[in-house]
This record gives sequence, C-alpha cells and structure tokens, in this order.
Amino acid sequence: MLPEAADLTVLHAAHDAFRRDLERLAAAVAAGKARAPHVREGWENFKQQLHLHHEVEDAELWPRVACAAAVRPADLAVLREMEAEHARVASLLVAVDAALDDTALEDGGDLAGAVHALRTALDVHMRHEETGALRLARSVLGPDDWRDYAEAVRRRQCAAGPETFVPWIVDGIAPIERSRFLTALPDSLRELNRLRWEPRYRKRRLWTV
Repeated sequence: MLPEAADLTVLHAAHDAFRRDLERLAAAVAAGKARAPHVREGWENFKQQLHLHHEVEDAELWPRVACAAAVRPADLAVLREMEAEHARVASLLVAVDAALDDTALEDGGDLAGAVHALRTALDVHMRHEETGALRLARSVLGPDDWRDYAEAVRRRQCAAGPETFVPWIVDGIAPIERSRFLTALPDSLRELNRLRWEPRYRKRRLWTV
C-alpha cells in the first residue's frame, strides 16, 4: 500500500507495528498470559502480517533491486543477507508456535526464550533492511520501478485484506505517526478505516488479557 514512488512511510510503519506486537507478546509471556485467547489472536495476526510483508519484499522488491544493481555485485550481498534473515525469522516463528502449543511449559521458560530470540532477530533484520537494503533500493530503482512495486503491494494487500492491515498499523500508534501514516493513504481508504475497519478491529481486542 505504498502511495507514491519511493515513499516508504507505510513500510516503516509496518516495521514499527511488528516491534510493538512483539513487545506485547513479551509482556504477556512475563505476565503468564501468553495463551489467553486475545493474545493468541494477536499473535496469529502478527504472523499473517509478517508473512505478507516478507512475501511481497521477496517477490516484488528484492528481485527489482537485484536486476537494477547487477552492475554492482558487491552491493548484492545485502540481498542474500535479506533472504537468509527472512528464513531465520521464519524458523523462529515456528519455535514460538511450538512453545505456545506446549501447554506443559511454563510461560517463563522456553516460551520466553523463544520470544526473546524472535524479537532480537527480527529487530536486527529490520534495522539491517532499513540501513542497508532499502538504501540500496533507493539508489538503484527509478520512479517506474517504485510505482510498479507500489502497485504490486496494493494488489497483494487488497487480496489479503486491507481492512485488517490499516487499523493494525494504527493500533496504539502515537498521534503524529498515525497522521503521517493515514495521510499516505488514499482518501477512500482513510474513510473506510474511520467508519468501518478501525471500529471492527477494536472489537477484536487483540492482545488484551
């Protein structure tokens, strides 16, 4: 749902939302509430959003960067690192799922370690992406590339359900960041979010215990 060429407001907002959700999960683990229904629903939504985020990057962004940076082979290493980091995060998601499903475990045991490992790996990955891969992308992609990528993201988000993505991003967000994110969206989506999507999302009470 990137609105304009090379405007990465939405992408960075998603990164912040991933960090926020893992903070909530860690807090639920510490409180012994990680298996509460609304926490589990929040976790399932987190996984869905992260899977879509990485899927779009792997299918629509990094291949464009690789093609444009073909004459700069030294820079392509960062794309291989992105692929490896995505795989690492995926394996850690599985580890958290396994710990959550093992009701014999205490929340302060292996589950806490699995969540900590995921938080650490995902934060390292997103910082690496923000300072390395996206910087490379900005240096080699032109306006047409960014428009094509933005359109591909829109198509995938529409198929996956923007009615969840938009209110998920603004859940608990600071007013300035909320305004920046919503301003980056088309007027029609902002109105849908105000009238329908956000009220429905709030009723789900994700992450509450």
